[in-house]
Order: sequence, then structure tokens, then C-alpha cells
Amino acid sequence: MAAEVSNIHERLLPRPLSEVGGVLDSLSTETDRLWPNDHWPAMRFDRPLEVGASGGHGPIRYVVDGYEAGRRVRFRFTAPQGFIGHHGFELEPTESGDVILRHELRMTTHGPALITWPLLYRPLHDALIEDALTKAQAQLHLPALRRPWSRWVRFLRRVVVRRRPAH
Repeated sequence: MAAEVSNIHERLLPRPLSEVGGVLDSLSTETDRLWPNDHWPAMRFDRPLEVGASGGHGPIRYVVDGYEAGRRVRFRFTAPQGFIGHHGFELEPTESGDVILRHELRMTTHGPALITWPLLYRPLHDALIEDALTKAQAQLHLPALRRPWSRWVRFLRRVVVRRRPAH
């Protein structure tokens, strides 16, 4: 048994591609302007953002399988078990000169992921990606559209934080 998943989030950013591309290219660096490290596990790789870099965030692991500086980055899942597919960010210029910042996740879930994706990972994923899009807006000095976390996301975050081992 398997389930197909398609999950897309996007924001229209009234800034030129070169500016938004700089935000994208900062991903996973010490000066990351996209990933919401202040509220979520940091995105980390074994080397700079490039094809073949391996890493992830929290229990989600992936390998960079596509990267075009200033335009797009795509990651292929390696964990958790049952996540078969990819996710990534892409910039789409519009005719007006604005840019759509899009995060797209496409995967097939198997085994335990048939349950863990809809109940645990999807709500947390959706909240994290919306926070990333909000961070991008703020980094570009745009009014930031912050979407509040649902009660379920707040509950899951409390449970996850309690279960983290002490460092």
C-alpha cells in the first residue's frame, strides 16, 4: 500500500530575481536568510549547498540532487523510512518582474509513513515552510505574512521538545 503526496506552498515577492536568489542561496549557511532556524531544527549539510551534499533537518534526511544557484534547489529524501520522493525551493519570475518563491514536496509514502506523514510530519512541515516563506519576506524588507501555528502543531512541538535528549 502507498499514498501519493503533493504539497505546495508559495509566496509572491515583489522583488527582482537577483535579490530573492540571494535569499535562496543562503540556505543552510551560517547567515541563512530562508530557513526559520529560530523555531525549527536547522538545515545542515556535510558541505556547502551543492549537488551531492547530504544532510537534512531534525529526523528528515536528504541529499541535494539538483541545484541552480539563484533559481532552485531540490532534495531527495533518504529518511524517514517510507518517504520516497523529493522536495525543494524554486524561484519563478513573473511577467511583472516579481518572483514566486515556491516550496514543492512530491513523494510516495509507504509503511509507517502512511500514518506519520498525515498525523505528524505534514502539519509540522506546513508550519515550518510557511515560517520559511515569512522569513524570506522579512529578509527582503517586505510585510511578512505570518501564519499562526494550529493547536495541533503547538501540541506536536511540545511533545517533540519534551522527547529531545538533553545535550
